[in-house]
Amino acid sequence: MPRSVVTGGAGFLGSHLCERLLAEGHDVLCLDNLDTGSLQNIEHIRDGAFEFRNLDVTESIDVTGEVANVFHLASPASPIDYLRLPLHTLKVGSYGTHHALGLAKFKRARFLLASTSEVYGDPDVHPQPETYWGHVNPIGPRGVYDEAKRYGEAMTMAYHRQQGVDTAIARIFNTYGPRMRPHDGRAVPTFLRQAIADKPLTVFGDGSQTRSFCYVDDLVEGLVRLAFSGEHTPVNLGNPTELSLQQLAETIIDVVGSRSAIVHEALPLDDPKVRRPDIAKAIDLLGWEPQIELRDGLRRVLDHERSTENHALTGLQDRATPAAS
Repeated sequence: MPRSVVTGGAGFLGSHLCERLLAEGHDVLCLDNLDTGSLQNIEHIRDGAFEFRNLDVTESIDVTGEVANVFHLASPASPIDYLRLPLHTLKVGSYGTHHALGLAKFKRARFLLASTSEVYGDPDVHPQPETYWGHVNPIGPRGVYDEAKRYGEAMTMAYHRQQGVDTAIARIFNTYGPRMRPHDGRAVPTFLRQAIADKPLTVFGDGSQTRSFCYVDDLVEGLVRLAFSGEHTPVNLGNPTELSLQQLAETIIDVVGSRSAIVHEALPLDDPKVRRPDIAKAIDLLGWEPQIELRDGLRRVLDHERSTENHALTGLQDRATPAAS
């Protein structure tokens, strides 16, 4: 069996990737310091082929035995988290990426960096192709995440060019699905939590800023295809269907059947006004594009919520956190 290491494997996206790799017949070593991840995300897959290790990738990564693939997903990923942990976010993007790449080099493993659409900043090119260099404020409050990922991409390409490491870079756009933390500040879990409780849905600004939302199963499919593709340059992974946050809020109210109203909060500094991937490269190279429509994906999240004992979206006291992107 191939053995894969997943940093950040107890997080939202990482846990879904671990689950998929196990289904593909991989042995999986999950590394996570649980700053933003949770053991609840991986409790259903902790068996003989899966190993969890509580580890901070900014310190070091020491793994015995063979490794075929290294998936580097570790990083705070929501505005609430990287604004709370700015130095750690920068260290994960720098030291953590360096250590994960070092592991891949030592093990002669394929390496995949989970980068982000945030490398494009507040874009003045729309939709965003991989050839666009971005419009980022490096000293703004969001810069700790944007620049950490941009640095991670630069280091990944340097390891590929100088050290010959077999690398890939996924630029991930907004993703949603089961196991998102209800109070992480991102739009979908915040709106769902508020709508389920018939509380007002809080939207930043006037809600005209746009995003595109990809269901997690589609996103993981793209990650797996990219990891085994042989491609080295960045590839956008996301849903090209664009809608405003106001439209998202209205859609969630309708899907939930909620009586919630929509209220507005001040727009944060450097919040992108538009965000939509150009996925022509993913279609051409990977034969990949999202299959799950937004309403169907939202219903899947609700079905998962109703079928679990944790009830993450409904079991916690509502704190009316404004929804970030």
